[in-house]
Amino acid sequence: MEIRVKQHHGIEYAYVVSDEVLIREAQDALDLIATVQYDAGCDRIMIQKESISDEFFRLGSGLAGDVLQKFVNYRVRLAIIGDYSRYTSKPLLDFIHESNQGSHICFAANEQEAADWLCV
Repeated sequence: MEIRVKQHHGIEYAYVVSDEVLIREAQDALDLIATVQYDAGCDRIMIQKESISDEFFRLGSGLAGDVLQKFVNYRVRLAIIGDYSRYTSKPLLDFIHESNQGSHICFAANEQEAADWLCV
């Protein structure tokens, strides 16, 4: 895992890059939040969709709710970059849409979109 501190519109965020899955359970989200805050001093995090277990995108597992609740509780903004076009589940697509309407979690198509959302 590599944490790249970047700036957009004068606001810092951490872009976490990894070749492996970083979030498989809610505790992993807490560990990520703590690591980024300690190592980078950021409360805005950007990660790639591939850094999150596929289980997250099966809403019936409850993982998405558990993980995202950690970010909300600790007041950390999270942008997840990826291609969501392969998903056809209406509940999942509704979940992504509703999350994008809020102020803590964003599912973005690319880094630019994610940075624009994180740094407002």
